[in-house]
Amino acid sequence: MTSQPSVPPGVLGRRFAGLLAPGSRLGGYVRTGRPPVPTVADRTVWDAVDPVTRERILHDAQEELACPAPQLLASDWARAFRDGVRTAYEDQVGRLRDRTALFAVAAVLRDESAPAETPPGAAPYLDAAADGLVALLEASTWCWAPHERFAAGAGDQLPDPDRPFLDLGAAEAALLLAWADHVLGARLEARLPGLRRRIRREIRLRVLDPFRQTRDWHWIGRDGDAHNWNAWIHHAVLTCALLLVDDDGERADLVRLVVAGLDLYLAVLPDDGGIDEGVGYWWLGAGQLLECLDLLATAGGPALDARDLPLLAELARYPRRMHLAGHWYVNVGDAPARQPGPQAWQLLHRWGLLLGAADVAAHAVAQGRAAGFDAHPAQGLGRALAGLADQRWRTARRAGPAAGASGPDPAVWLPRVQLLVARERPGADRDGLTLAFKGGHNGERHNHLDVGSYTVALDGCPLVVDVGKPTYTATSFGPDRYRAWPLRSDWHNVPEPGGRGQLPGERYRARGADVRIAADGAACTVDLAAAYPAGLVRSWRRTVRLVRTADGAGYVLVRDEAEQLPAGGALLRHVLAGEVAVDGDAGTALVTARGRALRISWEPGLLAARVEHRVLDDPQLRSSWGHSLTRLTLATRDAAAGTGLDVSVRFEAAEPPH
Repeated sequence: MTSQPSVPPGVLGRRFAGLLAPGSRLGGYVRTGRPPVPTVADRTVWDAVDPVTRERILHDAQEELACPAPQLLASDWARAFRDGVRTAYEDQVGRLRDRTALFAVAAVLRDESAPAETPPGAAPYLDAAADGLVALLEASTWCWAPHERFAAGAGDQLPDPDRPFLDLGAAEAALLLAWADHVLGARLEARLPGLRRRIRREIRLRVLDPFRQTRDWHWIGRDGDAHNWNAWIHHAVLTCALLLVDDDGERADLVRLVVAGLDLYLAVLPDDGGIDEGVGYWWLGAGQLLECLDLLATAGGPALDARDLPLLAELARYPRRMHLAGHWYVNVGDAPARQPGPQAWQLLHRWGLLLGAADVAAHAVAQGRAAGFDAHPAQGLGRALAGLADQRWRTARRAGPAAGASGPDPAVWLPRVQLLVARERPGADRDGLTLAFKGGHNGERHNHLDVGSYTVALDGCPLVVDVGKPTYTATSFGPDRYRAWPLRSDWHNVPEPGGRGQLPGERYRARGADVRIAADGAACTVDLAAAYPAGLVRSWRRTVRLVRTADGAGYVLVRDEAEQLPAGGALLRHVLAGEVAVDGDAGTALVTARGRALRISWEPGLLAARVEHRVLDDPQLRSSWGHSLTRLTLATRDAAAGTGLDVSVRFEAAEPPH
């Protein structure tokens, strides 16, 4: 076992001190709890699933039966090392997991069962689910290639099955296997005897033993750098411990280690509930934490219930606070602006009810209704089963307008992550302008070089945008990370003094944030000088302001002030989504998209306009922005080195061109 110096207990360790102490009856105590999802045998739950959801899942499963199963190829795995392409393998693994989860849910809804000797066709979804589970069990590794360190350290391009690396891929495989065993276990064993024993063996070898025996996994965060991996992997370990481990002592040991690890994650979460990785990563970190706390409370009752921690209410509000309209959210870092695929809105609804946060529950219901179904296996098998089995969620999604659906806050400032979101017309998410502005620093998780960047949306549609991340490659998290153009300063809405971009690292940051929120609007001023190479500029004050007016003609104003410009003046970048028409002589640009138009204006005597179009060939970027983006660059005119700067750019709604 790899040991590390002990860490003082955190908030969970102190809360659960009596049960976590060595020699306590924790293992047996947890075992008396009831899993949050019933097995396939409880037909009162599964037969009550919404008919629309049921038919969609069964329709998708029937179509998937006709498709060939994904193949996990060594040549695809090796591409991460050969040409940096990691998606060739990871996409196939993801398809296999999604396909298997779909078949498992379909088998539950159809109440399928068949003894081992029955010919094929008697239980098609059960058989297909078993095939998918066995394909995962037979794979040499569950780890994603760019994460693997053991084989790579030996110079191998094949994973070593004797040294499993515990990463996010292993966590996802373990979650699928554990929930499938729980909900379909007796049916799977009758159909394919030995399968449940094999599931337990592989999870022990690939997840539970490595977790117990190695205590210096980087993602645990003993150095103070816990991130979403911590909650994600601990969620998988806890699920496996509670659903698959029979020995009370071993179960108790695993729960103790999980609680200690989650404490490290809780310790680094800001008390304002902000997630510097964005809403897309909320589901992968904060959401996984909430599921862990649900599991502990469900299994152990009040003695293991820590769901009243003050921080959790702020965490639960983060997605709603960042919402623009529909699938659009304020995005920072690697998070996409348009949320991909189905999300586990039932999780957020459950926590809204638990916390007495009607606004959170209402937002979850609205998003669930927009999705059109209670839950879908593409969320992950455990989340889908929880959503389908949650009667309060099913009832709320099909009821009338949700109580507490008062619309978003007029403005919110999250000081720990330095993120401001302000709306022109309070209480409406599809009416008027929305401004989002971030300060922060360039050492944030999934960081882009974007300190001082902002987003402007009109009627919930982002038009001055944050690009988000491209498809990950093997170089996305290494020294070459910022070679990817969507991550650099020149493709964010930030200034470039002397044509120079920002630098990576926590010391490159915004300073002196000054925020004002009032009835007539909201504003934030920061000094951006420290985000750039030392000595480039003495100071660079950026003020971003949303102004509400009595006549309803609100606007956003961005003002940049510098004491002394470096040689070459400065460039003010603006990344735009939509059709863009620029009149440089008049100092205006019109951005049109989805029937909306945003006018951008500046002083043409001070700033010269240049427009570039970028065709998007990356599928993840295209899923948010379509085929292209436009960059409007405003360059200072005739700026001599050492002269000062004071310029403003204004954004307001306009009539779309006919």
